[in-house]
Amino acid sequence: MKPNDENGNLPTSERPFRVLIISGSDRRQYNCPGVDSKSRALMLRMAERLPQDWEIDYEDLGNVYARARIQTCNACVSTSMALCIFPCNCYEKNSRGEPDLMWDLDLYARLDLADAWAIVGPVNWYAPTSNLKAMFDRLVCINGGNPREELIEHKDAELAKRLEHSPEWEHLSRNHLEGRTAGFYCYGDGGGDELDEEGRPKKLRHKHYFDPAEEPFENERDTYAPLVWQCRYSGIEVPDHLWRYKEFGRGKKYSDNQAEHMATETDVFAHFDEWTDAFAHFVGEKGKVEPGEFRAYGYEAPGHLMKDIKAKFREIKTGLGYPPEGSSPDRQEELGLNKDLTLTPKKSEGEKLREE
Repeated sequence: MKPNDENGNLPTSERPFRVLIISGSDRRQYNCPGVDSKSRALMLRMAERLPQDWEIDYEDLGNVYARARIQTCNACVSTSMALCIFPCNCYEKNSRGEPDLMWDLDLYARLDLADAWAIVGPVNWYAPTSNLKAMFDRLVCINGGNPREELIEHKDAELAKRLEHSPEWEHLSRNHLEGRTAGFYCYGDGGGDELDEEGRPKKLRHKHYFDPAEEPFENERDTYAPLVWQCRYSGIEVPDHLWRYKEFGRGKKYSDNQAEHMATETDVFAHFDEWTDAFAHFVGEKGKVEPGEFRAYGYEAPGHLMKDIKAKFREIKTGLGYPPEGSSPDRQEELGLNKDLTLTPKKSEGEKLREE
């Protein structure tokens, strides 16, 4: 059945079981590249095959011209875990200045509402797609993120550092989406028609630069290991048998290995359907997951105009050489580390270097 977000207000025993399927390819048929992805076709196939008495939510992260992108993670955790707010408050919904697809698509709430996630995507250069990587980077907040932004006045780094060392932090910092299940289905073409008999790219002039015996993965499913282990680190269960890789299209030109070829010339659908059935069996047997104490579903970001003004004032003072006493910028300036005093932080280091 279609997802009804209002069911998130019901007791767990009364709401339907819910799954969220993510298509992680960067491709869409609108604008460049003009062709829909294989992962989109697989996502839609999975949605039809899963039990129809479940709520089945799905989303395609493919790039569409002029649509917001998933903004990058600002790595607030590396300043202080308490500076990383759950759900992420580095960006906000319908922002004109920094439009963000994570918020515009309500992905934090939809991940919270689902009992299980199914992630489908290709392998690009020995790794997940940039869209999937960006999404999981932004999910750092589910692992220990601060659910009380008012305690740090939205984004005050010094307040966050103090909170992280307080007794209260032990209660606030937790795995907010713990207990859910995630399955990963990734696929690739093994280099298409680019490889020679030895497994080296045919066009290489410096053949000794590339040793096929030293390629990073024996099993290409491990290209998704960073996402899998991030889930496991955050209390999301990823059973080994629900983490799979399928290769097809090796030796073919990329133009001859599209979704229509996958559907008519390979055994991919049979392989994928078996994974889908295993996913449905496992998560169905496991059952629904109780929501955490602090939720992304139903969360409404508080207004923070005055706090933004205060943060801007801190930024200007720091840029003039007067960072908060005892702060990291203060100490780094004393040590001559980052040499970052400026009132024009948007200007690139290359620009500034050429102006000197």
